[in-house]
Amino acid sequence: MPNTALPHDHGQPIEQNLKSMPKESDFQTVADIFKQLCDGSRIRIFWLLCHCEECVINLSSLVGMSSPAVSHHLRQLKNSGLIVSRRDGKEVYYKAADTEQAQLLHRMIEKMVEISCPSS
Repeated sequence: MPNTALPHDHGQPIEQNLKSMPKESDFQTVADIFKQLCDGSRIRIFWLLCHCEECVINLSSLVGMSSPAVSHHLRQLKNSGLIVSRRDGKEVYYKAADTEQAQLLHRMIEKMVEISCPSS
């Protein structure tokens, strides 16, 4: 980030923080990952895939959705790098990617459910 003269000096060392601020494109990457959280069905599918490897037909049954709807969510998750797939004959199996981002998102989902939906 270029040197920016701030209009008001509030006595905070913000200029030092700006030197280490990530690029704008880095923030967009994070936003793209967080976009996956905008749909409860997609979060549920992702959560399932953090715990098992499964095909579209079985996922459809588990979440009570049509195969095309589940496939749509799987495409979104795969494009964001949160899940991976493998083919075995005619069947395609999906699971959570073994990445730090996927693991962090999984932990965050579980913690948010825990604190937002306490058991009675």
